[in-house]
Amino acid sequence: MTNKEFTQQIDQLENLLFSFALRLTRNRQDAQDLMQETSLRAFRHREKFTMGTNFKSWVSTIMRNTYINRYRKMKSRKHVNQPIEDFSFALESRNAIPNKGEHDMRMNELKLMLNEIGELYSVPFLMFYRGYEYKEIANHLDIPIGTVKSRIFLARQRMKIAIGDRYQN
Repeated sequence: MTNKEFTQQIDQLENLLFSFALRLTRNRQDAQDLMQETSLRAFRHREKFTMGTNFKSWVSTIMRNTYINRYRKMKSRKHVNQPIEDFSFALESRNAIPNKGEHDMRMNELKLMLNEIGELYSVPFLMFYRGYEYKEIANHLDIPIGTVKSRIFLARQRMKIAIGDRYQN
């Protein structure tokens, strides 16, 4: 399909396509945007149109799919209709610890929990925490990589349980 033929076909269907876009979006501005985006996509992919088939259906399908994709994208985004000042609490760090003493107490508690799970699990866990890769840990401890992964996984599970028990008591 040539550019001229394409333009003629789109011009003939403009009113029909706009009413379809208006029915989908229920908003005049959004319908105009959808029309523009549909025309652009149809033009970009005009070589995929098979001559002798229904051009109106082809363009309508592009419009419907464009609308659905945009709807899904907008649905997944979070919209905020309040002034930014209302969200100043988000800028405050809840993880900030105001004094060193409280930090030291938490670290001591975590060290005790690590000691409770045993050296068999805590050593690979701490090495992984400090940035060592599984292969490096396996070489250092002279054990298989699968064993390293298993011990780190079990250490995480036991730490979660220990931390959970701490907050339930």
